[in-house]
Amino acid sequence: MPTMTAFSPMTRRATPAAAIALAALLSGCDFKVTNPGPLLDADLNTASAIPALVNGMGGDLSNAIGNYLTRGSLAALELRHSGNFAAERQFATGVIRPEDVNGDWARMHTARYVAEAGLVRMKTVLGTAFETNVNTPRAYLYAGYANRFLGENVCNAVYDGGPALPSSSHFVRAESLFTRALTISRALNNTALTNAALAGRAQVYADQGKWAEAVADAALVPATFRHNAVFSLNTTRENMDLATQTITRREVTVWNTVWVADRDPRVLYDTVKTGTRITTGQDGTTNFFRQKKYITLGDPMALAKGTEMLLIRAEAALRANDLTNAMVFINQGRTAATLTPLTATTIDAAWAHLMRERGAVLWLEGRRLFDLRRWLADGRNTTLQGRSTCIPISLEERGANPNVAGAP
Repeated sequence: MPTMTAFSPMTRRATPAAAIALAALLSGCDFKVTNPGPLLDADLNTASAIPALVNGMGGDLSNAIGNYLTRGSLAALELRHSGNFAAERQFATGVIRPEDVNGDWARMHTARYVAEAGLVRMKTVLGTAFETNVNTPRAYLYAGYANRFLGENVCNAVYDGGPALPSSSHFVRAESLFTRALTISRALNNTALTNAALAGRAQVYADQGKWAEAVADAALVPATFRHNAVFSLNTTRENMDLATQTITRREVTVWNTVWVADRDPRVLYDTVKTGTRITTGQDGTTNFFRQKKYITLGDPMALAKGTEMLLIRAEAALRANDLTNAMVFINQGRTAATLTPLTATTIDAAWAHLMRERGAVLWLEGRRLFDLRRWLADGRNTTLQGRSTCIPISLEERGANPNVAGAP
């Protein structure tokens, strides 16, 4: 499985000061310290630097996703607000404003740019060895997932100071990147990366409404497969921020969400109590039910998994009015989670199951907002009616990029 190094947010807590004091041996000789200076960009143009370069791509992707999950889950009503942060309060009420997304916008686009620019550098450095280097499909995967993440969450795509484009252009870009990852990983006989590429491409095929292609890829991914974004306990910069906001703080709660009623094992939470009374959140009033999907600050988050592939196949079947096979795929996923099978005698009933199953399987993975957005457009789900459905172009981007100054 590819390794990612995550970098956590700097926006809501003080940045730790860099350690600058050096221990000196009191030999009475020479106390001078020589600063070797910054690493030159040219120093990265060696084959030995490629693994670190690709790990950095993964770090930026984890950084973008991990920081966004709290706000994204509030916008998608996966969690409720129980804290004091102003931007999070706006997301929770269904209002996503340009001035509240500067950090998310910058981190998401950093992840995409670093991965895509890194691929250009790798081609130059590795030359003819580019296609056979084990890090190459990893880099394509990071670029693909960064674009998929953007396409599912932003209202418009903006590339490197260009104009506002439909967010779906990120899916087209991701499809190409996943295809390259798939070709190379298959040539290298790397099963894990092959499945990650198939799963990612199945996701963006589905995002584009290419259901036949999505099913073909999804059918090749084992139900037990999982491909992660990785976080770490090493430093606060590497922590999963959603875990920070629910383990060391009480900023968001599972209370008063649709998941409280049925105790689905894929949607784990605790009813936190102080003595015999339910503990309140940071706001001092809202009941605090702590999510348990991420129980440490270094828990991984799935970018793709086989149980989602079953639901892609189920949704494709429903769109073709194939009730029988839709329920087969839905129940295969429930069996994998040791849950009892569901039944449905109508297409509408099966759709209700499908939408809830995707909510449980992908809970707190930054995917729900786009599902609700596309189902709203299809007329199948009104959860986001009257609410913001995506992240607008940030205020900082509008100020720096004249091509999007008048964007909605």
